[in-house]
Amino acid sequence: MPALRDTCPCGLPRDYSRCCGALHAGAPATDAEALMRSRYSAYVRRDEAYLLASWHASTRPPSLDLAAQQPAPTWLGLDVKRHVPEGDRAVVEFVARLRHGGGKAQRMHEVSRFVREDGRWYYVDGDIGD
Repeated sequence: MPALRDTCPCGLPRDYSRCCGALHAGAPATDAEALMRSRYSAYVRRDEAYLLASWHASTRPPSLDLAAQQPAPTWLGLDVKRHVPEGDRAVVEFVARLRHGGGKAQRMHEVSRFVREDGRWYYVDGDIGD
């Protein structure tokens, strides 16, 4: 019987280990979109350490407490709307779908800003819209 694939939560048709898992293990993101996808996957997997490490120091909170989110959200999918690279800065617009408990599915629409420093991309901040 063939082994089951561990499909990456970010929506790309790849195994987690060859996609966001490589970034979670320390590989640098090739661009801001790859970092954003890896951060979505980190939320799905509740990887607080990665989320903090990939957050720019100028805006990074001192800690996250994803376990306090009760019930924990179920992440349903990610749709990247646009990726606009401009040298060492970039904008990524996306819609993430999620559900809290047994409730109705919701959409989170964000336009996120990223910066590259010393060859690594970091999430800076974002504007959440409708």
